[in-house]
Amino acid sequence: MTLLGGLVAGRVGDKRHLVLGLAAGLMLGVVGFDLLPEALDAASGKLFGVDHALLMFVLGFLVLHVVERSVAIHRAHESEYAVHHHGHRAVPAVGGVAPPGGSHVHGRSENLGLAAASALCLHSVMDGFAIGAAFQVADSFGAVVAVAVIAHDFADGFNTYTITRLYGNDRRRALVLLLCDAVAPVLGAGITLLFSIPEQIVGLYLGFFAGFLMYLATSDILPEAHSPHPSRSTLLCTVLGTGFMWLVIGLAS
Repeated sequence: MTLLGGLVAGRVGDKRHLVLGLAAGLMLGVVGFDLLPEALDAASGKLFGVDHALLMFVLGFLVLHVVERSVAIHRAHESEYAVHHHGHRAVPAVGGVAPPGGSHVHGRSENLGLAAASALCLHSVMDGFAIGAAFQVADSFGAVVAVAVIAHDFADGFNTYTITRLYGNDRRRALVLLLCDAVAPVLGAGITLLFSIPEQIVGLYLGFFAGFLMYLATSDILPEAHSPHPSRSTLLCTVLGTGFMWLVIGLAS
């Protein structure tokens, strides 16, 4: 399912804005309906009246914001002193279509895209871990968790490929990360045969990762999706993506 999601994202042609809108909706749905509820259940306790998981959520959002803005500021300072050239490095297109605003790098960081996709792979490891841990409790419980994970692995693959390409990485890197994301749940399930991670730590991680995804969806992907095209169809895809995740998680619960 992960590979299928990535391959679909790579063959969308000139419908790139719809893909980005759908990806943002899927990510918002995963954050609101899956990651945050799991994080709140797992990470009990509060600090100054705020749940630990929500603190980690805000921290994840702020960390990525600070990193991205630092990269942008650094590049702006470099441009003040660098010799200007007319040649620019082209940004590979998502699904074979050049990004809006020309085919030049506009402050995008390939490394940031790789970091985001790697974080999705890490999340997939935790998905596999959740399957293995659930089967240790009961076969029926493990089956329910497995259905939920397999269903949203399509979205994981879709987002992994899209985010990697959105930040200027070539198709080969995107496919490598897509393959890593597909293997990650198997690795996570295998980990449960060796040892278990404390539930509190899992909850804190899920909260942090939820903030990470929320920043990508709202600050990067949605503005990029709406910039070159009329917003109505893109907005519809975002709503459909969010509703799809609600349906998947509701059926699996």
